[in-house]
Amino acid sequence: MKLSEIIQLVNGKLLTEPISGDVEIAGAMGADLMSDVLASIRPESVLLTGLCNPQVVRTASIAEILAIVFIRGKSPAKETIEIANKENIPLIKTNYGMFDTCGILYQNGLPGYESSNIHDLA
Repeated sequence: MKLSEIIQLVNGKLLTEPISGDVEIAGAMGADLMSDVLASIRPESVLLTGLCNPQVVRTASIAEILAIVFIRGKSPAKETIEIANKENIPLIKTNYGMFDTCGILYQNGLPGYESSNIHDLA
């Protein structure tokens, strides 16, 4: 799914410098514990989170996450946005909660992208 589609589906607002909406996102994970993200997420995904500190962007960079969506209308501090711009990781804000955001993306064809996903066992 293209990043531009994700932004549109969640009524998102891009918080970082303009980027190409043609970036292909392979899947998504919703989490607030960055240790869970590092242990479970696969590259080329989007992270949905309510955590807005700079560590989220640093974690995304390490885990090769392509974008971050902040839920519940949360906005990160200027420092976090600056780090994301340097790392070229788009930050998006949505007013939807975690459950709704995950559901909207899943319903529109974006798979869960955790390495412990039940589909990996098949």
